[in-house]
Amino acid sequence: MERRTWSPRAKDVQHDWYIVDAEGKTLGRLATIIASTLRGKNKPTYAPHMDMGDYVVVINAEKIEVTGKKETEKVYSRHSGYPGGLTQVTLRQTRQTHPERIIKSAVQGMLPKSALGQDQLRKLKVYAGADHPHGAHNPKELTV
Repeated sequence: MERRTWSPRAKDVQHDWYIVDAEGKTLGRLATIIASTLRGKNKPTYAPHMDMGDYVVVINAEKIEVTGKKETEKVYSRHSGYPGGLTQVTLRQTRQTHPERIIKSAVQGMLPKSALGQDQLRKLKVYAGADHPHGAHNPKELTV
């Protein structure tokens, strides 16, 4: 009796498209579902070394909800690399200028920190409003 572990090949992978309406959803709970879908962990053919996941389109990112005092106390930091180049922005300020970065940052923290994780993050499309240019893909509703 021959026992071999089946391993998927690149030609076996099929990437589907899903759409999520972020209005009224909690940030962390939504981000975990999106990250799992991007990695492909919801598929029976999941392999951790391959990009098995699906594309996810998020609309109404500006209407995402957070709990507690995160609106004023959560801080996003970045550094230019120069002395004194630290820039810190609160979640409220980010929501006013670039609301799509809130969801993208939360999901990015849940993906692998490698080239594979970067490829998976590229399949995430986030839009502040209800309009998106991916209607031709006929995305299915992702249940959250």
